[in-house]
Amino acid sequence: MSTDLSHRLAHADDLPRIVAIYNSTIASREVTADLEPISVDSRRDWFLAHRPDHRPLWVVEIDGEVAAWLSYSSFYGRPAYDGTAEISLYVDPHHRRAGLGRYLLREAMRHAPRIGVQTLLGFIFGHNAPSLALFERHGFARWAQLPRVAKLDGVERDLIIVGLRVD
Repeated sequence: MSTDLSHRLAHADDLPRIVAIYNSTIASREVTADLEPISVDSRRDWFLAHRPDHRPLWVVEIDGEVAAWLSYSSFYGRPAYDGTAEISLYVDPHHRRAGLGRYLLREAMRHAPRIGVQTLLGFIFGHNAPSLALFERHGFARWAQLPRVAKLDGVERDLIIVGLRVD
């Protein structure tokens, strides 16, 4: 992994690339419960909900193009859960296995207390071995298994919730 990786807050003009990276994962049926590509317009409110001081959205650029992104999202939408955030992490197919996921996850763990987050969660399909391994290598433990809660192309799939206290 390159030691000179850096990230920045996402800008509105990054949204098409963020959506393209997300859409690139849909066909695998390993990463997201969306079954069809989403549109940039459908993600504008989601993008605007990410505030730098509370629930940031970061991007990593390589050669001037967004190659990966990470977002913090509120868990369950009730004030008592403000100290808990879900992490979503997506890497462009051409940049996978280059350390971007490791870099972003470590940075998210380090940054969480600065935005009042003590608990990080990941929601990962049970058959997504690479993502489960990534989170587990960084100290996340399996906190829950929701059996057969998603149906992807007629196949029922488990959802694993991984968690880590970072305080």
